[in-house]
Amino acid sequence: MPRLSEKQFAQLEVELAKGPAAHGWEDQRWTLGRIKTVIGRRFHLTYTIQGVRKLLVRNGWSCQVPARRALERDDGAVAGWVKETWPCAEDLRRPVEHGSSSRTKPASP
Repeated sequence: MPRLSEKQFAQLEVELAKGPAAHGWEDQRWTLGRIKTVIGRRFHLTYTIQGVRKLLVRNGWSCQVPARRALERDDGAVAGWVKETWPCAEDLRRPVEHGSSSRTKPASP
């Protein structure tokens, strides 16, 4: 049985809509841990991380994984680096040598 009433969950959704910055976090990601903290602060209830996940899923929310791409990313600069710089860096790598996994026994010929 959920410990947050429907009315409380609606209030939680209002709080989440304000964004993480409104609750003191610098970035704009809601994590289960942060939502757990908001529930504790707003409703004085303690949920586990798994309990928060179940609460959200039960109310139609789903987990989202953000694309890990910086807003400042310059795709043209990245493409140029991959085309021009990376091949040079690959050529400078040491050749792979077969060795021993033992720290005390040298590799056999």
